[in-house]
Amino acid sequence: MTSSRLGPAVAYFLFSIGLITVVDTVCKIYTNELSPVQLVWGYFVGMCLTLVFYFGARQTKLSWLMASQQTALQWIRPLFLVLSISSLFVGLKFLPLAEAVILGFMAPLFITALAHPLLGERVSIHRWIAVVIGLIGVGIVIRPGSGIWHWAAIMPLAGALSFGLFQLSTRRLAKTESTDGMLYYTGVAGLVWSTLLVPFFWAETQPIHWLVFLGTGVLGAVAHLCMIQAFERAQASLLAPFNYSKLLWSILLGYLVFDELPTTNTLGGTTLIIAAGLYVVYRESSDNNKASTHTHDIR
Repeated sequence: MTSSRLGPAVAYFLFSIGLITVVDTVCKIYTNELSPVQLVWGYFVGMCLTLVFYFGARQTKLSWLMASQQTALQWIRPLFLVLSISSLFVGLKFLPLAEAVILGFMAPLFITALAHPLLGERVSIHRWIAVVIGLIGVGIVIRPGSGIWHWAAIMPLAGALSFGLFQLSTRRLAKTESTDGMLYYTGVAGLVWSTLLVPFFWAETQPIHWLVFLGTGVLGAVAHLCMIQAFERAQASLLAPFNYSKLLWSILLGYLVFDELPTTNTLGGTTLIIAAGLYVVYRESSDNNKASTHTHDIR
């Protein structure tokens, strides 16, 4: 891979992560006025409106976007995303921004744990060790049994599990589906699922709330599009470590917007979680390189 492609890929990816963190920050501000499910619904409303303009500008045919060899999974996958974002937003209502984001870093480790039972992928002992280390890091962050413990710490973990299922579904779909088709179903099915849930959580809205819905949806859609651009230019294993830039964004925005700073325990647990995640990325990249070399030798 040339540096001319690597540089833009990293830039797109970092920008995408930054936009996602801004969405989290804005939604944390409004969790005192609206339910997390209502904020998720508004997020998908804004995302779908953005995708209408995006696909319209490209003159993409609806029939092509809807075509799928795995239609059922195309609809189920966004449900995991709705549950993931909703769980995170519940956590954001009660937890500091950085702490909620840190607990979400368990997603890659959940993916490792579920890859074999759901996808049939072989998971080595090294990756299981990384999962255990990550869980120890979570224990340090949430400190169960201490006076700082809050039940809401469970929600970002539930969100990480749901996001792990979302990513595993993405892996399975990527074998047969187009990127635009997956993006289309993410927005449309996400809106459908959240619409089914939102009547049970609806609160009276003000004009500012509709601006929040539109703004977060636009930012979310742009983040998804930037991420797609990044993955078109670089391998997932190369970009994966840059997911942890979200911690820097969340600490910065948490301080500027909420006057929050992470505790020593939080940073210590974060170190273990990130180390475990990076180790998984390293092992996966190493195994892929060995497989590629072996294939090349056979040929």
